[in-house]
Amino acid sequence: MKKIAVIGLGYVGLPLAISAAKSGYDVVGVDTNSKIADMINSGLSPIKDISDLEVLEQITSKKFRATSNFKGIANIDVFVVCVPTPLTLERKPDLTYITRAVELISPILKSGCLVILESTVSPGTTRDFLIPLVEQNSGIDKKFLHFAYSPERIDPSNKDWGLVNTPKLISAYKEESLKITYDFYSKFIKSIMECSSLEIAETAKLLENSFRLINISFINEVYMFCEKFKIDIREVIKMAATKPFGFMEFYPSLGIGGHCIPIDPLYLSDKAKEIGSPSKFIDLADLVNRNMPLYFTDLAERKLGNLLNKKIMVLGVAYKPNVADVRETPVESLILELEKKGAKVDWHDEIVKQWRGQSSSPLNNTYDLAILATPHDCFDLRSIGSTPLLDTRTSI
Repeated sequence: MKKIAVIGLGYVGLPLAISAAKSGYDVVGVDTNSKIADMINSGLSPIKDISDLEVLEQITSKKFRATSNFKGIANIDVFVVCVPTPLTLERKPDLTYITRAVELISPILKSGCLVILESTVSPGTTRDFLIPLVEQNSGIDKKFLHFAYSPERIDPSNKDWGLVNTPKLISAYKEESLKITYDFYSKFIKSIMECSSLEIAETAKLLENSFRLINISFINEVYMFCEKFKIDIREVIKMAATKPFGFMEFYPSLGIGGHCIPIDPLYLSDKAKEIGSPSKFIDLADLVNRNMPLYFTDLAERKLGNLLNKKIMVLGVAYKPNVADVRETPVESLILELEKKGAKVDWHDEIVKQWRGQSSSPLNNTYDLAILATPHDCFDLRSIGSTPLLDTRTSI
């Protein structure tokens, strides 16, 4: 296994492609967005977690290249699918990107290839959806191919845990495939954990992020209690965390965004309903999370009396501090709710800079209210002067 194709060059695919190239594999990264492919080939990184230098080094070494054209790819040994798995408008699992990836790689598959899915999916998807889809589109019987599922564990901007040192879960359709998958990842990942089935690995990934969704949504409910009771939620958490066992710190926020936590649990919830074992915790946590922008809109209205024609500055539009990622950001819902109430809303985020066809507005003291939605370290709150501040991370 020497030639690798990574399908999807975003926050998951690009770090994997770069790490595989550094370890000696010949890697081609494929992204249907030609602008991303061209950017990478010119030595520029489209994501913050990978530097331009890292990209340029691998491009220059000829161990890595990017393309948007599948026709120029041949003799690939390992295909790693790292495409998005979002939700439909009905908030159901959307496998459109996986389907398209399979349709594009199928003509260049050969007997003995290893196909690894890293995208988050419902339990049973690799076995019951991906493998039959590959067989159907490639015309190759599954017994002549290898299939594996290895869920991504990327946390953008995390300085302590990255692709190489985060334990990697792997699973495969058959024992031989598991060994090949282990050999592939072990060249650039330090710790690999073998799962006994595809479904174990798929469910483990969903459990990880369902755990976080439920606990963050719960702490947001405690936040609302503390706000009503006029005590500081952060001090409550700090004191609870002095217990050396049985407690884990979670912190309140405007809501949960990003490519995992607001989405992945609903893949588990959907499967649970399908097999007649509905998950009430996930559904309730999802509801609490999606209602947080409404809650803070109400808080803003209480502070100002009413929001009609009030000038409001929202600080931070990314889904988490110190990143430029706006996927599933709850700030969008907050702004829409404020505008429904008649408020005139600007936003400031010099990390994101451009969003929804608008540019980041400068901070000043001419607003009726400022809402700290995503607290980037670079913010200088002195710029808003005496403007009242609603901090979505603390209750007083």
